Amino acid sequence: MSDRTVGVGMIGYAFMGRVHSQAWRNVAAFFDLPVQPRMRVIAGRSKEATEAAAERLGWDEAVTDWREVVGRADVDVVDICTPGDTHAEIAIAALRAGKHVICEKPLANSVAEAEAMTAAAAAATGRSMVAFNYRRAPAIALARRLVEEGRLGEIRHVRAQYLQDWIVDPDFPLVWRLRKDKAGSGALGDIGAHIIDAAQFIAGQHLVGVSAITETFVKERPLAEGSAGLAASGGSGTGPVTVDDAALFIGRFSGGALGTFEATRFATGRKNALRIELNGSLGSLAFDFEAMNELWVSEGGRGFERLLVTEPDHPYVGAWWPPGHGLGYEHTFTHEIKDFLEAIGTGADPTPSFADGLRVQRVLDAVERSAADGSRYITVED
Repeated sequence: MSDRTVGVGMIGYAFMGRVHSQAWRNVAAFFDLPVQPRMRVIAGRSKEATEAAAERLGWDEAVTDWREVVGRADVDVVDICTPGDTHAEIAIAALRAGKHVICEKPLANSVAEAEAMTAAAAAATGRSMVAFNYRRAPAIALARRLVEEGRLGEIRHVRAQYLQDWIVDPDFPLVWRLRKDKAGSGALGDIGAHIIDAAQFIAGQHLVGVSAITETFVKERPLAEGSAGLAASGGSGTGPVTVDDAALFIGRFSGGALGTFEATRFATGRKNALRIELNGSLGSLAFDFEAMNELWVSEGGRGFERLLVTEPDHPYVGAWWPPGHGLGYEHTFTHEIKDFLEAIGTGADPTPSFADGLRVQRVLDAVERSAADGSRYITVED
């Protein structure tokens, strides 16, 4: 184990901040790393809430200005866990300050922002990575290995779904994820970005064109607690939902495979069903995150067989528990932080890079343009 320390500053303390914090806290306890992380400082807008988060999540200090994090000499890594409308400004400033940067997905709210971030990363001395954590689920990493080994032959079909139901209730409030100015898009960017990246990663191909439809089922929602609109309306009122509730698209991959994609937060009963199936000339595989320790594989013309991905020779698993003792959602973040720290320590370029995040952003943009233009087939810019 190395005694070299890298100071970490994290911006954001909510859902993603909590799970990233757990990863920073635990990664060195399970993996031998070339550098050791030190959780120096966490930033958030509310002084009281950020200080409480620092104490609860294990950070040394709390501040209310992200610029202070970027400017600190004891911070080597900046971890961005904020809404998408702030990613570009923070990431570019951190990269120009010589920091390593890991940024939550999707990379940005627009192609232009993602291009600027990618250009800054290319010119920077620090390493950068976009946090598509599902790549680090052992079963998805194993699926990629099987495709690389040629076990499925020529990939012909890719089917990807991400199904949730947390905004089915029309009285669910108008949180930031339902506002285009903050989130960039709805189900498309929030969860569709994950299946785009995971599908391209497993297949080893990228999407070159799409035809799409999107829909917003609930067009007005109660204003969220603490919003300016809520105060102006005397504590009541509604506001417009300005993002998609569901996105469906078909696509063509660079290697010739055909793909179908569905992202929705209106699939009643589905909590976190990220599902991917690949069909090839020699075999198929299927994965569902709601059974994340399983990979279903078909080879030699046989039906699907269940593979329990808990063996020590499976990706990432050897650092954890005995065979059969499954991992959970939080472990995917520990794995991505492990890979990021290894890249920093060895001077390698981590993946997925900002350039990979830009590629996903271009697919998201093509889907939106296709849906706005009557499902016209849109070529994805290379």
